[in-house]
Formats: sequence, structure tokens, C-alpha cells
Amino acid sequence: MASRDDAIGIFDSGVGGLTVLHALLAALPREDLVYLGDTGRYPYGTKSAETVTRYSIENVDFLIAKGVKLLVVACNTASSVALAALAARYPVPVIGVIEPGARAAAARTRNGRVGVIGTEGTIASGAYTAALRALRPGLEIYTRPCPLLVALAEEGWVEGPIPRAVVETYLATLKKSGIDTLVLGCTHYPLLKALIAEAMGERVVLIDSAEETARAVAELLGGQGLERQRGAGSASFFVTDVPDRFVRIGQRFLGARLESAVRIER
Repeated sequence: MASRDDAIGIFDSGVGGLTVLHALLAALPREDLVYLGDTGRYPYGTKSAETVTRYSIENVDFLIAKGVKLLVVACNTASSVALAALAARYPVPVIGVIEPGARAAAARTRNGRVGVIGTEGTIASGAYTAALRALRPGLEIYTRPCPLLVALAEEGWVEGPIPRAVVETYLATLKKSGIDTLVLGCTHYPLLKALIAEAMGERVVLIDSAEETARAVAELLGGQGLERQRGAGSASFFVTDVPDRFVRIGQRFLGARLESAVRIER
């Protein structure tokens, strides 16, 4: 039986999910967070659904052994193909990053035209389109894979003429479509939010799936009486490959909060 003092478990294929952890730190400062980056098998976007589900189960087995009260799948690819299998397998609540973002977009759009950007794997899965249509069947949904944005975010190229040109090229067709709401459907993309907002213009609302997921976690914990009541929270980090690159890139997401990570053997 989970208790309110247990940690929240989070996993991603790499560093992108740290934007979700960052949002959780802000929304739930008393909570202990355990993050697993499956860096040894990154990226997930090119893998089959069966493989991603197997990897996800192995990741969650590790987190469950840490005694977590809730699981956050901070990976759009895993959220799109493995969430149901994880929810059926484990005795704690499981939250992905797609449903919270889709729910916020469906609520915020005024003209019924919503855009979604993400990796090729996430866009090809149709997960955001399905989630949005389930919430509001009449929505017009426009999607665009933007794979290069992940590399730009990880290398710290989040401002300047080169990333601006890439962002503008990717978003040109979405801008012409008349959308008024755009879902950032990859956990790396919040690092490029300023450039994306600039490219889309002030009339387009950006939906940050990391922030929306943190809100969903806070609501669920509050609703089930599982929010931690006292003390300062902590964050611990685990990876499946050498931690040096994870720490270096992760500090762009979290700064001094990420000092080290522990490698686990697979």
C-alpha cells in the first residue's frame, strides 16, 4: 500500500523527461522524485511498440523496487504505446504526458484548430490525435514531426539564427493552418519555447505537456490523499549508460539541481 511519504517515480528514454521533473519540482516541492533515464537504449522513437513496452516495463520494475507511490511516463513515445500495459501491470497510478497535454489543448482552443509537434515516432503513433478527438470530436488537428529540435535542445542551441531558422521552417505550414493552440508534444521542446512562441505569434497558445503533466500529478495526489505534507523534497537520478553526458546535458534542464547520476546495470 502506497503512503504519502513514498517517492514519485519518473522515467524517460534519456534527458527530455527532465522538463517534466523540473515542472514537478515547481508544483510539488515537498515530494521526493526518483528519475530513471534509459540512456543506454535511447532513442525510443525508432523502436517498435513491443520493444518500447518491454523497455518501459523494465524501467518501471526498477522504480517500483524503490517504493514509489505514483509513476510518471515522461516520454511521449512510451506514453503513446505502453501506458495501458503499465497501468494494468502495476498497483500504483500511472500518468503519461499525452493525455494531460491533449486535455489542456482541447480546453484552451477557441477556434477548434489545434497543432501538435513531436518526434516522428510520436506523430506517427497518432496518440495525440486520438486523445484530442476523444475529448472533442470536432477538432481540426494539424501535426508536424520536428526531429531536429531534440538535437538542438540537447546541444543547448536554444537561441540564435540557426535554431530560429530550423523552428521557422518546421512551423511554417502550421502557422498557415490557422491553429490557435499548439501542443509541444516532446519533452525536449519546452527548452525551445521562446523560439516556438516567436515563430507562431502571440495569438497561438502553447501547451507545455511537462507543465500539464505536473498539474495532473498534483491533482491525482491531492484527490487520493497521497501528497506529502511536510519536509523538503529531493531528487535522485539513475541512468543505464555512463552518466557523464546525461549530467552535462541535464544541467541545461535543471542547473545545479543535477550534480550526479548513478548508473544501473541492465
